[in-house]
Amino acid sequence: MKKLTFVTVVVTAIFLFGCKADKPEESDPAAKELLLYCGAGIRPPVKEIAEAFEREHGVKVITDYAGSEVLLSKIKLTRRGDLYMPGDKHYIEQAAGEGMILSQQSVCYFVPTILVKKGNPKQIQGLRDLLADGLKLGIGDAKACAIGRKTKQIFTKNNIAWEDVEKNIAFQSLTVNELGMQIQTGSLDAVVVWDAIAHYYNEHGTEVSIPVEENVISTVNIGILSFTKDRSLAEEFVKFAVSQSGQNIFKQHNYRTDPP
Repeated sequence: MKKLTFVTVVVTAIFLFGCKADKPEESDPAAKELLLYCGAGIRPPVKEIAEAFEREHGVKVITDYAGSEVLLSKIKLTRRGDLYMPGDKHYIEQAAGEGMILSQQSVCYFVPTILVKKGNPKQIQGLRDLLADGLKLGIGDAKACAIGRKTKQIFTKNNIAWEDVEKNIAFQSLTVNELGMQIQTGSLDAVVVWDAIAHYYNEHGTEVSIPVEENVISTVNIGILSFTKDRSLAEEFVKFAVSQSGQNIFKQHNYRTDPP
């Protein structure tokens, strides 16, 4: 299977032509609004949280879902928006280092896991089994999304040479969601995704956990952007996301709210 890779030109095209993972929803110009940039892997609970916040405060939350790195590049380019919730706090820290974050809080945690075809026909038991000859592997693009960056860190932590991994990579994605879809369609033998995302593909795939001592956990933070037009409203959204009600929504979608 021919490899699919994503390079800078793809990200540039997203900026220029608006081709992103999910188009921001249209809004009522008369209503108060918040623009939230959100990692695609966090979409299920965030969508529900945004809808609940809208009902409670009578405002509109415009959500832009895409890969964390893609969103960060967009924020740097447009210098607009109110909130940023990427798939790993690394991106928040990058934005903070450039003076774009007023404050931040942790909202949930992601644990990388291996998702294989239902029944695990290739008998994959761990990371090194992903190097087997002929295996078709899917990972996130480290230049586009948080799961891609974390996956490379995991291989490095376990002294697995990238060249050995690369020979089996049949697909690289801009978002973690695309990886689960590859298992759903049966196109790949294995992918590395977040644990919460793996739950959505239980019907089509089997999860192979990565031992904690071999893994690299991701902390998901939400940050208030320095160019927000309504800081108090943005702060209210953060408060809701970390409140018991918000945390319960994360839990209902199988997202971890306590450190693993």
